[in-house]
Amino acid sequence: MKKVKKSGATPGVSSGGKKPDNGVAIRILVVEDHTVVRDGLVAIIKQEGDLDVVAETGDGRQAVELWKEQRPDITLMDLRMPCLDGVDAIYEIRAVDPNARIIVLTTFDGDEDIYRGLRAGAKSYLLKDVGREELFRCIREVHAGKTVVPAGIAAKLVGRLPSEELTPREREVMRLLSEGKPNKLIGVAMSITEMTVKSHVQSIFKKLNVLSRTEAIAVASRRGLLHP
Repeated sequence: MKKVKKSGATPGVSSGGKKPDNGVAIRILVVEDHTVVRDGLVAIIKQEGDLDVVAETGDGRQAVELWKEQRPDITLMDLRMPCLDGVDAIYEIRAVDPNARIIVLTTFDGDEDIYRGLRAGAKSYLLKDVGREELFRCIREVHAGKTVVPAGIAAKLVGRLPSEELTPREREVMRLLSEGKPNKLIGVAMSITEMTVKSHVQSIFKKLNVLSRTEAIAVASRRGLLHP
C-alpha cells in the first residue's frame, strides 16, 4: 500500500487542470491491484486541478481501512483484488456510510459483474478503456450526486427487465430518485408520506427486477423511463 502526497502546488490547484469552483479539490481514493495501472491513474488525476488523490492501494481490505481513515469524496474501485474483492469492499464501506460515492473501474464487463457492482451500491461502472475526459466527467458528476451508467453498461442489464410497467406515480418517484433525493424529500416534493414513498420504491424495485437505487436508475434510463 502506498499513500499519495501532493507536492509543490497548493492542494487542489495543480497546473494544467480545472480549478475547483470552491477552492476545495475532490478527494479521491484509488483502489487498483495492478501497480502500473494504478500509477497511471494517479498520474493523470494529478494533472486535474480540482481532483486530488489522497490515498491508493491494491488490496481490497486495505481499501476499506483507508476509506475509513481518509473518508474520500470519491473511490475508484477495481473488482478483482487480493484479500477482499471490490464488491465486498463496496458493501463494507457502504455499511459505514450508505452515501459513500464509489465508481467501479474494471476490465470486467460481464452481466453478473455489472449487476453485482451496481447492486452493492456503486454510483457508476466504467471499463478501464474509458477515455480520460469521460473518467474525469464521471468523477465530477458522481461527486455532484449523480449516478452515471454508460449506455453500453446499462444495455447489459436489459435481460433482467420485466414487462410490467410503472404507474405515473411510480415514474415520478423514479425521476426524483434519479436526482439523488432521499425518501423524505421525495415525499415533500410529491406531498405524500415517507412511508408511501417507501412503498412506491419497493414496487419500482419489484417491477424493474432490481435490488438498489443505482441499478433502478440504470434500468429506468435504458428503458427511457427518465426521459421528459
